[in-house]
Amino acid sequence: MSEQLLPGYYLRVGSSLDRALLVKFMQRTYQDLSPEHDFSHLAHTVEQYFSKDTPLWWVDFLAKGQNESNSSPQPVACLWVGNAIDQVRGDRHTHIFLLYVKPEHRRRGVGKALMRYVENWAIARGDRQIGLQVFQFNSSAINLYNQLGYQTQSLWMVKSLHGEMAE
Repeated sequence: MSEQLLPGYYLRVGSSLDRALLVKFMQRTYQDLSPEHDFSHLAHTVEQYFSKDTPLWWVDFLAKGQNESNSSPQPVACLWVGNAIDQVRGDRHTHIFLLYVKPEHRRRGVGKALMRYVENWAIARGDRQIGLQVFQFNSSAINLYNQLGYQTQSLWMVKSLHGEMAE
C-alpha cells in the first residue's frame, strides 16, 4: 500500500526483505560523495541496525500513463530512520540514518517532501526533535536542511591515525 508523496511519486513502507536494496541505496549515497572508495562494508551497518524499530520508506515514481497495480516501479528515493537519545535532555528522538534521492529525481521536491513526512511521523510518535548527520562538504544537503529549519547542534570531529602512536 502506498500514498502519494508528490504528483507522480508514491511513498511505501519498506520491510525486512529490503535489506539488499537498502545496502545498494546506502552505497549510492556514499559513492555519489566519494566515488573512489569501496563501500561494501555498509552491508554490515544495515545488518547491525536495520530492524522493526528502524522504519524504512521507499519512494516510487510512476510516469504518466503508468499505474501502480500493473507495473512494479523501482524506487527512486528512500528514507531510513532510527532512534537516538538527546545527550543533554535524555529524550528519545528520531535520527535519520539515510535520505537518498537518485540524481535524476533531485531538485523536484522529493527530499523536502520526505523530510516533511518524517517530521510529521516523529511528531505523531511524540518526539520533540529529529537529528541527522551530514558531511560538511555536502552543500546541497546542508542547504536543504537549513531551509527546513535544522541547525547545527554539535560537530562530529575525527582524526585519522594511520598507525600513529599517541604520546
